[in-house]
Amino acid sequence: MSPRRFSPRLAGCCAMLVLAAPVWAQADASAKAAITAPAPSALPAQLQDFSAYVDSVRKQFDVPGIAVAIVKDGQVVLEQGYGQRELGKPDAVDARTLFAIASNTKAFTAASLQMLAEEGKLKMDDRVIDHLPWFQMSDPYVTREMRVRDLLAHRSGLGLGAGDLLYWPPTSYSTKEVVQRLRNVPLATSFRSAYAYDNILFAVATLVIEQVSGQSYADFVRERIFKPVGMDESLVDMTALKPGMDVAMGHAKFNFTELKPVPPMAWSNNSGAGGIYASVHDLAKWMNVQLAGGKLPDGKPLFSEDSQKQMWSMLIPIKISEPPVPELKDTRPNFAGYGEGWSLSDYHGQRLVWHTGGWPGMVSRLTLVPELKLGVVVLTNQESGAAFNAVTYRVLDAYMGRDKKDWVAAYAAAVKKSEGNADDSWQKHQAARDKSGKPSLPLASYAGTFRDPWYGDIAVSQQGGRLRLKFSKTSQLVGTMEPWQHDTFIVRWDDRSLNADAFVTYALDPDGKIREVRMQPISPMTDFSFDFQDLRLSPVTEAKAKGAP
Repeated sequence: MSPRRFSPRLAGCCAMLVLAAPVWAQADASAKAAITAPAPSALPAQLQDFSAYVDSVRKQFDVPGIAVAIVKDGQVVLEQGYGQRELGKPDAVDARTLFAIASNTKAFTAASLQMLAEEGKLKMDDRVIDHLPWFQMSDPYVTREMRVRDLLAHRSGLGLGAGDLLYWPPTSYSTKEVVQRLRNVPLATSFRSAYAYDNILFAVATLVIEQVSGQSYADFVRERIFKPVGMDESLVDMTALKPGMDVAMGHAKFNFTELKPVPPMAWSNNSGAGGIYASVHDLAKWMNVQLAGGKLPDGKPLFSEDSQKQMWSMLIPIKISEPPVPELKDTRPNFAGYGEGWSLSDYHGQRLVWHTGGWPGMVSRLTLVPELKLGVVVLTNQESGAAFNAVTYRVLDAYMGRDKKDWVAAYAAAVKKSEGNADDSWQKHQAARDKSGKPSLPLASYAGTFRDPWYGDIAVSQQGGRLRLKFSKTSQLVGTMEPWQHDTFIVRWDDRSLNADAFVTYALDPDGKIREVRMQPISPMTDFSFDFQDLRLSPVTEAKAKGAP
């Protein structure tokens, strides 16, 4: 849910937009992909040219491959792939191609807890400490009052993406270690007073599921949800992927410009927030169960209608912002909020229950229109929320009887504006820079180990006349520090797919010794999950080094 995008890469609440470069490599869908397409007569008149439309979306937003499924009135109307699994390779995306669905996993986590509640193994309003007695937030009141339901609603008082660096990019912390570090993650607002998207509390939810069920999260979801729903191809974590599987490769704009593949990412220390890989073939089944009020195809309940009402009930409102460009005015909802693992809003008077997902190289959107018994899921292997939104709204318009709208042009305008905003931000930094402001200390004086209360240690070392920065638990966060002005540097990460370069600013005490180090992303396009600004890094003295990080 983001740097190269306009909103959360992992979040499911907002429409994502990603910078689009003019480079495009287009491939025709293979016969394999076409086999799954229904007869055109099964689609509304507006969607008779749907394949050509999706290809125009791919071309405009540089997306190698897209998969789409549409369900209506309990039937699968369409499930089809378009384009390539990996840029420059012939394998085509089809309806059974696996994609990382990222934060669309959150609905599975919410359903798991509701199913356990129906069995009497927990109550949704149980205190978290009733099941995890060692659980702690930074505020004793919030620790005591945090309920299981609160874990799913983004209303804890944590700031946007708080704690994400504990597992994003992947770290060596275990899920329990991630949750234990919550006690040092500061709150941004009072408890239940405001919406702010987080992922870390879904790690807590993951542990509650494991504690109460006696199973691993992966086993529970696989046996209790995937199997009865018939999601035979879905996996809970990329570590279950095997060579030869029909799986998409993610793609990112390196340095915001050059489209290249990015390797799959394992997220085993927060699977409940975003770990699932699935195909549109399987997600069509999931959408039909949701639209049937939790009933499986054989009529048996996966979960009750009451549980579904709880999951789809607003727990926290979300402030409604104006669309970034006039072309998107129709997307402005009358209401917006979040339930249990689901975003809630409306479109032209119809209630929407939906979520997005963002992953390195892949973003997605799943949208339900309960009163129309309609569902559409769009999976992509490029970080372009503009693409999945352009496809989603074309489908919604068709089934709502609305005139065709050029959503490709509308989202292209929004992408162009976000690119311009990023350029303006950088130019302001350039204008404010004192180019004559040299570091006030010898370069070697900036080296050392620095500790943040919730993340742990980062190390700055001098190597060959350069400063190198390394996060102790995150193998991808290694980069070179370049002087910017005075005691501020820019760290440029070796992994250029991250698009998350950051300012590193040293604060000195009156004697010229380093007192604190702060960081912040350079670009407004940087994914909010790189929550560098929340770090409070202090030098590790010899005595302090003997203690636990």
